[in-house]
Amino acid sequence: MRLRTTGAAAGAAVSVLAALAALTGCNRGSDAAGRIGIDLPRTDTDFWNSYEQYLQKDLDHGGPAALPLSNSQNDIAKVVADVQALTGQGAKAIVMAPQDTGAISAELQRLAAKKIPVVSVDTRPDDGTVYMVVRADNRAYGEKSCDYLGHKLGGRGRVAELQGDLSSVNGRDRSEAFAACMKKKYPKITVHELATDWKGEVASAKLQSLLAQHPDLDGLYLQAGGAFLQPTLALLEQRKRLVPAGSAGHLTIISNDGIPDELAAIRAGTIDATLSQPADLYAKYALFYARAALDGKTFRPGPTDHHSTIVKIKNGLEDQLPAPLVTKANVDDATLWANQLDRPGKKQRR
Repeated sequence: MRLRTTGAAAGAAVSVLAALAALTGCNRGSDAAGRIGIDLPRTDTDFWNSYEQYLQKDLDHGGPAALPLSNSQNDIAKVVADVQALTGQGAKAIVMAPQDTGAISAELQRLAAKKIPVVSVDTRPDDGTVYMVVRADNRAYGEKSCDYLGHKLGGRGRVAELQGDLSSVNGRDRSEAFAACMKKKYPKITVHELATDWKGEVASAKLQSLLAQHPDLDGLYLQAGGAFLQPTLALLEQRKRLVPAGSAGHLTIISNDGIPDELAAIRAGTIDATLSQPADLYAKYALFYARAALDGKTFRPGPTDHHSTIVKIKNGLEDQLPAPLVTKANVDDATLWANQLDRPGKKQRR
């Protein structure tokens, strides 16, 4: 990683990872208790529940000291209230994942004025200073999903795109990149864009209407498997369109998230692929950069030592973590976070 310390002697500098490993306090540690405040964005999807599990594991096993986690439940007003409560309790750095990336700007300005650094996970705020954004390249999600469907369909057919919230940078990035790729590389594929606000019930209702109009649908792009997978599969089964891969009438489906249920669906042949959004790395590097901010470390654009790239954004820096394509060929790869996750009543794959 390209790391520039603010200390006097470069020879005395240590990596942030070493500093993290040396910490012995848990999330309620004594000397540094309350120094990091963490707000979870929601608990209604498997992806964010997995992110919380990884955070708790890191905090409970030598991670930096932190206040008890808050949960803003996909409500931007609650994000602001939670963050203000955390700083009121003494948090000196904040980890958040604002789902409305425009409405958080004023709160980021308040935190900057108080010299409280912010790490934003998964989403890049439109305005307001951030110390670091920890996020996968969401434009690559849209492009890779486009290329997968385009190749599988031979450049022809009809696909539906279940979009996320277009007020969110993630929804915009995935949608814009998918559309641009389809227009440029696969102009003979008709794309039906279905905006869902990341809501599974909205996705299901809109997809049901589309299938009634176009029963010849060939493919699906789910921008968030955690929100869309189960309602989509239930609808397709109801309409007798849930045909295994390799069989006549199979609907080619690629998703984004990489949750355990998506991997199970790939194994079963009910979906074809997903892009594994790294819940484990989101948690790890959210804490990594929060600790780095408290230690006065600074970073610059370029490749890191954890196979990602830091890029300059208008309001700070963004560490773009890798998000591998998962198909039948590599679904049992032990390095995929969903194959490592503890799930009650489920044997882990090794």
